Amino acid sequence: MLKKYIIDKSVKYASQWLVLIIDVIIVCFSFLLSYIILFNLTLGFDLHKLFIQLPIVSGLSLISFLIIGSYKGVVRHTGVRDVYNIFNAICLFSIFMILIVVGNRKLNFMDDFTIPLTIIIIHSLLSFIGLTSSRYFFKAFFDTYIIAGSKYVKNVIIYGAGDSGIISHNALTNSTKNKVKVTGYFDDDKKKIGKLINGVEVYDGKKISESFLLKHDISEIIFSIQNISNSKLRELVEGLVDYPVLVKIVPPVEDWINGELKDFQIKQIQIEDLLNRDTINIENSKIGEELKNKVILVSGGAGSIGSELVRQICTYDYKSLIVVDQAESALYDLQQELKQNGFHNFIPIVGDIRDKQRMNAIFEEYSFNIVFHAAAYKHVPLMENNTYEAVKINVSGTKNLADLSGDFKVDKFIFISTDKAVNPTNVMGATKRVAEMYISCAENMYDTKFITTRFGNVIGSNGSVIPLFKKQIDQGGPLTLTHKDVTRYFMTIPEASQLVLEAGAMGNGGEIFIFDMGESIKIYDLAKNMIKLSGLRYPEDIDINVVGLRPGEKLYEELLATGENTLPTYHKKIMISKIRELDIVATKTKIEELCLSNMYLEDNTLNLIKNIVPEYKSKNSYICDDKVESNNLPSKVI
Repeated sequence: MLKKYIIDKSVKYASQWLVLIIDVIIVCFSFLLSYIILFNLTLGFDLHKLFIQLPIVSGLSLISFLIIGSYKGVVRHTGVRDVYNIFNAICLFSIFMILIVVGNRKLNFMDDFTIPLTIIIIHSLLSFIGLTSSRYFFKAFFDTYIIAGSKYVKNVIIYGAGDSGIISHNALTNSTKNKVKVTGYFDDDKKKIGKLINGVEVYDGKKISESFLLKHDISEIIFSIQNISNSKLRELVEGLVDYPVLVKIVPPVEDWINGELKDFQIKQIQIEDLLNRDTINIENSKIGEELKNKVILVSGGAGSIGSELVRQICTYDYKSLIVVDQAESALYDLQQELKQNGFHNFIPIVGDIRDKQRMNAIFEEYSFNIVFHAAAYKHVPLMENNTYEAVKINVSGTKNLADLSGDFKVDKFIFISTDKAVNPTNVMGATKRVAEMYISCAENMYDTKFITTRFGNVIGSNGSVIPLFKKQIDQGGPLTLTHKDVTRYFMTIPEASQLVLEAGAMGNGGEIFIFDMGESIKIYDLAKNMIKLSGLRYPEDIDINVVGLRPGEKLYEELLATGENTLPTYHKKIMISKIRELDIVATKTKIEELCLSNMYLEDNTLNLIKNIVPEYKSKNSYICDDKVESNNLPSKVI
């Protein structure tokens, strides 16, 4: 209890006035000691004169400390800057002393203030050593006997003994909120192994073992390596997830606050950091040139992809940005976020893309140059039971915006599709494929350049698997998995949005852009890693329940349909799908029939979809593969 009390009280720090008094006492003692040294470690000097000089010495030192402010530093966080302030204060004090001594010799205004200059030199050295040593003594005492001896302190290892690792060490040890003791560093550089940094040993990163971690009672390993590749980070972290430690990571330098790392920025490593792919970086992008002085519409602008598109567009020199979404609360939240971040040149509009009259009024008012169409229904099991809504939004809504873009001579229309549109096995994917086909028809009908982007799952998007797993872990599990062999492609929301913008810039109309998303990820392995990264054990702490594939779901996703292949672009990880030729007139007629049939709630909607998209084969669903009869459908599904 005493240690806990001391630690809690230490957060409030010692009074700076107490530090000032101790500093003055050290200076006075050093003055006495300098006389003893000069007189061969004896008291063979005039003590009466010394006692007259000491008040003047203490007064001058007090003035010097007040001017420089050396007493204001937090003693337990003493660093180079504090030592520099002490040095300046001693120099100023010595100047005062020399001026008084020299002046007294000429003016003789104090008979007893005759101090040899040798005493001033010795005293300056002793004072500097004494003041510096006292601070480091208290710092070492606190770290060794108070922090290290408390059971409330956690021991951590920093992986990376470079500049970033040293900065991380300082950020952790200087924190008053977290009681952390850095036990050592891990590094792969043989030149550093065995050496001490800040008094902490550097260990071989290749020799991490559970016995080592248990021996040193390590509770966290913090990765502090800048510019590490995703594949290398994944390799290192996956070697640690089975150990009983939390794994954390230091953010990139550009995310530090005013160029300074704060301890609270060191976060637990997320599964997003361990994707089986390196982030796609686009250099010499054409986006800025494409958006310059343009009036832009983003539909579904409050959704996961749409809102990130808006955030990124806001950083460019556009003329006006219109954000349309039917979700009032989400749109309001985005509006407040953008305003807080200093972005004001945008107009949020609550509207439904299914309402063609409303959309027509918006197009008439703003004369758009570019349209990014992100609005869609995307949840596979929900859309399997809500075919009417899936067709109305994903097909009819897309058709509305495409036709209006053509009628109002929009320069470019960028449609955001999904890998679920490839050889679809569910209503959602099939309706997105129908929308892709209508975009291809529109390319041949209007002067507008129609462009499609197609990619896999987006990490962190509403309803995606990773937020679901995180929520289930927070609730104590179990994690629910549809199948042990199910795999998916993943990319981050900012990356997906950047690629959409880039595709819009490079597109000339009629393309379906697909992105190199690396290897697909096995969701079962992802679930196990998420449990372990949370500091929990699988299956002892949290188990995984396999519940079976959901309606319309398939084991793996594809980026190319049967009969499609790709052409390269100027970026090696962005490709163009060579799609099959369509009968434009026939396809357009069928899609219009589908929209009309859906509008009047007719029973043949699914038959029409399958007729438009012959590769659509229902799986794990009540929908028959060969033919959909109206009496086979649940009454709730239209």
